[in-house]
Parts: sequence; C-alpha cells; structure tokens
Amino acid sequence: MESGNHTEISEFLLLGLSEDPQLQPFLFGVFLSMYLVTMLGNLLIILAISSDSHLHTPMYFFLSNLSFVDICFISTTVLTMLVNIQTQNKNISYRGCLTQMYFFMVFGGMDNCLLTVMAYDRFVAICHPLHYMVIMNPRFCGLLVLMSWVIIFCISLFHILLMVQLTFCIGTEIPHFFCELAQVLKLACSDTFINDISLYVVTTLLCVFPLTGILFSYSQIVSSLMRMASTEERYKAFSTCGSHLSTVSLFYGTGLGVYFSSAVTRSSQRSSIASVMYTIVTPMLNPFIYSLRNKDVKRALGRLLRQAASCL
Repeated sequence: MESGNHTEISEFLLLGLSEDPQLQPFLFGVFLSMYLVTMLGNLLIILAISSDSHLHTPMYFFLSNLSFVDICFISTTVLTMLVNIQTQNKNISYRGCLTQMYFFMVFGGMDNCLLTVMAYDRFVAICHPLHYMVIMNPRFCGLLVLMSWVIIFCISLFHILLMVQLTFCIGTEIPHFFCELAQVLKLACSDTFINDISLYVVTTLLCVFPLTGILFSYSQIVSSLMRMASTEERYKAFSTCGSHLSTVSLFYGTGLGVYFSSAVTRSSQRSSIASVMYTIVTPMLNPFIYSLRNKDVKRALGRLLRQAASCL
C-alpha cells in the first residue's frame, strides 16, 4: 500500500441507537428535549455565577467552567445525531468524524480534569481553611484550568494524528451514534497496534491519575473532619462536598458502566445505549445536582430569574 494513500473512503455510516424507522421520531423528541434541558440548565448556572458577586469564588469559578464544558460535550455528539435522524441520512464525512472524535476527547478529558481540580479545591477549603484564599488565588485557579486545556488539547491531537495514518475500507459502518475512538479503530484495515497501545495508556492515565487525586483529596477531607469536635461543624464542612461527590459518582459510575458493558457483551447496540448515560445524561443532571443541593446557587438562580421576569 502506498504511504500517501492513507484512506480509501470519504465518509462513514453512523448506525445510531436503532434502525427502526418508526422509533426515529421518538428518539428525536427524547434527545432534543434532553439537549435543550442540558443547555438551559448549564447556561443558567453560568449566568447565575457570573451575575452574583457572592459566587465569584474558586469553587464556583470551576463550576462555571464545568458547565461550559458540559454544554460543549453534549453538543459534540447529540447535534450530529439529531441532524442524522431528522434528515434520515446517517452518513458522516471522514473529516467530520475525525473532528467529532477530537472534540469528544477534549471535552471528555476536561470533565476529568475539572472534577479533579474541584476535589483539590474542597481539600484546601476544609483542610487548610486559613490559607484557602492565598492558595486558591485567581491566578492559580486560572493556571489550573489553562494547564488542563493545554494538556487535553495536546493528547487529543496526538490521537488524531495517529488516526490519520490508518487506512479504512469502503462501506465502513460505525455501530454507534457518534464517532467514538475505540469503535472507529476496530474498523481500520491497517495495523492499529500503536493506536491501541496509545489509547490504553492515555485512558489509564486520564482515569487513574484524576481518580487517585480525587480519592486522596477526600481521604484527607474525611481525616480532617474526624478531628473536628462538633458534629455540626463536620456536617457544615462536608455539605460543601455533597454536590461534587454526586457529580463524581455519576460521571465515573456511568463511565465504568459503559466500559464493563462493552467488556461483558459483544452487542455494539447495548454499548452505545450505555454510552448515552455519560455523554448525555450526566451533563444534563449536573446543573440539577448543583442547584438543588446548594443554597447559594439557588438564591443566585432565583435572583437571576426575577431580574429576567422584571425585564419582560
């Protein structure tokens, strides 16, 4: 095979969640509703935090970044699926597939990084409260987010550069509703050994290190809480971690669920249905988790909605 001819196709075929024509309108309505709820919820979180000076703290700075990433994350996959259902055309161009894979890895990786940074923020707030504002100063918080973006951008670009070296055969069908890296690698006609090794190494690093950081932070938090004399002080301190713990459990729980479902069953359709949990359901539920469990966010949202209503 000639080195300059790396691909013999111009597009892929996304099979989606179901090939039943009668089920397509229902799927379109469900996923459009979930997408709009996610957009509205996360936009309200961002607007509430930016408009309320009481929420201009490191914790809410990271939360607003998480909401922005969740908006981009769900848009990367759902918009393509909605267009394909509406137009009844499941084709996606080769470049479009690579672009979708790139941004999916970027925003999925950023979710990991931000949840880890937020755990560190809670660790400093509870274990070192007197030095909190000194350690978590605006410059340091901005640097943490910037470093996360740079690292994830570079890792995702590395995967895409490896991907363009592969050859794909004509008539390639992807048994998924978006171009997932692992699924696309299975369809390559050329050797994917380097790609597979890189995928396993990077996935392990992006899962093990962030999760280890989160577990270490909470082990220190629990240790610090146990040294507090008052039960009320313990509850008040730990209550600030409740929303973050719920989000971490949802994100990693659904992610591991997808991994184990893929390992246990060979059904690609079941795997793609399981993927809905962490690609769509998790970004949709995050605003509810943070707004329902957080009095400051609820007050800011109420103030924002009253201001919007007074302008009508």
